[in-house]
Formats: sequence, C-alpha cells, structure tokens
Amino acid sequence: MSQFFDFTLSGLGAGTTYALVGLGVALVYQVTGVINFAQGDFVMLGGLGCAVLHEAGTPLWVAALTAIAATAAVGALLDLVVVRRARDADSERLIILTIGASVTLEGAALLVFGPDSHFVPSFSEGHAFEVFGAHVVRQYVWCGVATGLAVVLMWLFLTRTLWGTAMRATAMEPEAVRLVGVSPARMSLLAFTLAAALGALAGVFLAPLQPPDASVGIPFGLKGFTAAVIGGLVSPAGAVAGGLLVGLVEAFATGYLSSEYKDTLTYGLLLAVLLLRPTGLLRRASVVRV
Repeated sequence: MSQFFDFTLSGLGAGTTYALVGLGVALVYQVTGVINFAQGDFVMLGGLGCAVLHEAGTPLWVAALTAIAATAAVGALLDLVVVRRARDADSERLIILTIGASVTLEGAALLVFGPDSHFVPSFSEGHAFEVFGAHVVRQYVWCGVATGLAVVLMWLFLTRTLWGTAMRATAMEPEAVRLVGVSPARMSLLAFTLAAALGALAGVFLAPLQPPDASVGIPFGLKGFTAAVIGGLVSPAGAVAGGLLVGLVEAFATGYLSSEYKDTLTYGLLLAVLLLRPTGLLRRASVVRV
C-alpha cells in the first residue's frame, strides 16, 4: 500500500507542473483562440534562466523571480511579433507559427545556454518525509504550493479585477467588447504574458527535480497541451485537473510497468478523450474560469 501512495504523491507532484503548463495553454486559447505550442518553452526558459543565474552567484529567490519576469517578457514578445501580425490568419497557420516559435526559442536557448543541463538546489533542505507510509520529496511540496497559489491568484485576478473581467468578456464576445473600449489585442498580450509567467513558474519549481536543458520545452508543451485537452481546452480548471491526471498516469505507468510506457499511456489517454469525449472531461461554458 505504501508503494501505491508513493506513486500517487509523486504523480500529483509532477502533475502540478503539467497543470501550470495546461493552465497557460487553456488561458491563451480561450482568450485568443490560439493553441500555443510554445508554452513548454516557457517552462524551459524559466528553469534554465533560474539555474544559470543561480550558478552565476545570484541568490536563488532573486534568480527565480528574474527568470519568471524575463520569460513573461518573452511571452509578450511572442504575441507582439508573431501572433498579432497574423491575427487574421486561419487557425492552422497560427498553430504552425507557434510551433515555429517553439523551435526558434529552443535554438536560441541552445546558443545562449548550451546543450548541457544546469542545476538548481532544492528550495528547502532535508530528507523526504513520510505521509501514510509514502516518502514525499520536499520539492514536490513546493510545486504543489506554487500551483495552488497560482490557481487562487488567477481566479482572483479573473473574477475580482477590471482587467480580468475584460479578459473574460473578450473570451465570450471578442467583437462586442470593442464597443465598450476593450482591446482584444491588448487582452491577447496580457494572456500570453500571464501564460509565459505560469510556464516559467513551473520551470523554476521543477528545476531542482529535473535539471533543465534547452531540449525540455517541446515535451512539456505536449504534456501541457494534453492536460488542457483532457480538461476541455476552454476550462482552466479542467486544465489543472488534466495536468494532475497526466502526472498520475505517468507515475503509475513508471512504477507498475516501465518508464518506457509512460508517454504511450499518456498520449493514449489523450487519444481516448479525443475519440470518446472530444469536448474534454471537465469542459464548461465558454467563460474563463479557474
């Protein structure tokens, strides 16, 4: 039984990262209609930026905040330079553009940071502690706390602020909001910036567990997309639930079968959802909610 709890807790810990990536994918898609396949590269940039800055002598928390801010700026540039210029293009072209942006970001990271992995120490010292006989790595607790806090703050932003209300209105009626002075382009910029910050947050907290390198962006982007689709794509809350489910599937596949099967089962789950329930397991109405 302790082994079962081990797999469950480690899966939920890893799933929090996928949840943040999926939340960013769902947020951008609902506000803009664009599936951003560069979302995983924000994870890579956040983790690598934090690691490199810390290796250069920057205090860990300063390095983390700097990496998140810099990655958010990259997300804003992606919207301004790539997406906004092709706003009137069809969805297929926009998807290809985000894939191209992902490849470009990975290449730029290779040039700047090199191909090697970089290391970040755990955010708190000490051995793993036991919960119901299962061993929990302390860094997974940090991942869970960061995800929970991000979800709460996102909910408060979307439901309690003027900017959040404007984003929700843009998601519902992008043409009508222009009549009341809301710019859909500005809301798109905000969505990409927030999504990049969420991805970077995931990368920063995951870095002590999986030392980042320039090649981790695409796999995380695919896992985040899987989480968002499983949850309904237009439901940020569903994306969070989908991310946790993906983490559990990977953990149980690795524990009871082999790590070679974890991607097969994860993408098999995605295929099953697309075939049996293409709207997602937790799809809600077309309103931004978390």
